[in-house]
Amino acid sequence: MPRPKPATFDKKKVVAENRRARFDYAIDTTYEAGIVLTGTEVKSLRFGEGSIAESYAEVSGDEVWLVNSNIPEFSHGNRFNHEPKRPRKLLLHEREINKLHGAVAREGMTLVPLTVYFNGQGRAKVELALAKGRKAHDKREHIKERDWKREAGRVLRDHG
Repeated sequence: MPRPKPATFDKKKVVAENRRARFDYAIDTTYEAGIVLTGTEVKSLRFGEGSIAESYAEVSGDEVWLVNSNIPEFSHGNRFNHEPKRPRKLLLHEREINKLHGAVAREGMTLVPLTVYFNGQGRAKVELALAKGRKAHDKREHIKERDWKREAGRVLRDHG
């Protein structure tokens, strides 16, 4: 019997993406986490505003927090508008939090958000990656490998 494929997240509408993270970090495993948001934050995300370019996640106690993510204030929000760069709580299972805590504490890994999106039910989610930082020489190797694969694909496509 064939081995089952790993679960992919059913992303319906991607709001923010951290494209630099896949280059700067060697990604080990990914997790899907819910985000605790206020009403104006959800409205702002639905308009496609938001950035996770310089954000990261940290485990404190038995909770995981998304730090330094930017969701700008909602344009039609009133006095109940939110603070743009506040830390946001991420929703994960206790077992997943324990795994993340162990990996960050023992192995020196980092929790990096890759994308913020709305799933099929319309809930805001974060794709969170457990990653290890790449050194400069690793980045050069990664570039060479990527270019070589692209060139090989081009040659195979052209010459059948």
